[in-house]
Amino acid sequence: MKIEGKFTMKAPIQQAWDFLLAPGTLVSCIPGAEKMEAVDEKTWEGIVKQKVGPITVKLNFTQALTELDPPRHVKAVGRGAAVGGAGTFSQETIVDIKEVAGGEVEIAYSSNVSMVGRLATFGERIMRAKVNKIGEQFIQNLQDKLKEELGK
Repeated sequence: MKIEGKFTMKAPIQQAWDFLLAPGTLVSCIPGAEKMEAVDEKTWEGIVKQKVGPITVKLNFTQALTELDPPRHVKAVGRGAAVGGAGTFSQETIVDIKEVAGGEVEIAYSSNVSMVGRLATFGERIMRAKVNKIGEQFIQNLQDKLKEELGK
């Protein structure tokens, strides 16, 4: 399943880069995130809890940054599994940041997500709708948190 999108943030490109890659930012913005810890400089482990259709799943995952071109490009690869055996997933995400007019940056993302097990039985339509909803919540949370940080 491929998920793509883009949004703008009012921030200098380096500040947006630093902000996006901080584990504390992610855990506070990802809906349902319960934990996000740095294993090393390029690897994080986390737990996210989500309701998908009639089931609630808790996902343990590891995310590694595999390509970095600060402050413009990052590629991350992740793998995880649902607690209780509801399935496994893998994902590859590319994020590109570019400066646009008015002191804003455009953040474009593209993710390829693969799932197996009970998670996959809901079908792409249901999973895509859920992922898109979480993505919208994440972007709103991210923009709110950035406004809060810039206001300090």
